[in-house]
This record gives sequence, C-alpha cells and structure tokens, in this order.
Amino acid sequence: MAKSIRVTTKKRRGRPVTTGAGMQIGERWQKSEIAAIDEWIAKSGENLTRGQAVRRLVEIALKAKPAK
Repeated sequence: MAKSIRVTTKKRRGRPVTTGAGMQIGERWQKSEIAAIDEWIAKSGENLTRGQAVRRLVEIALKAKPAK
C-alpha cells in the first residue's frame, strides 16, 4: 500500500489577514456622482478604478486652498 501524503501546514480558515494598512471606509454614492466620477476617469486618460479616482480627487481637494 502506498504511503499517504502528509500535510505539513494546515490552511487557515476564514479571510486572510489584512490586505492593507489603511482604514476602510464604505460610502454610498448617487448615480449622478458615479457618472461624474466615471467622466473624470475618462478625461484623465489613465486606467483608474473608481476607488483610485476617488482617492486622487480627495488628494486634489485637500491640496486646494480652502474657500473663504
């Protein structure tokens, strides 16, 4: 009889450990806002996801001078 295969490491159950170091924030968006984000992505000429675009737009807004 052939020897059985021994498993030296057990698979961990559940979700993997953290995928990033930042804080996850969930947000609901209206169709008009999603359309505006998608339009901005198209105009940027880059292949961005919506999440990347939102982070970039927030970064741009935070660098802008505040309105008085």
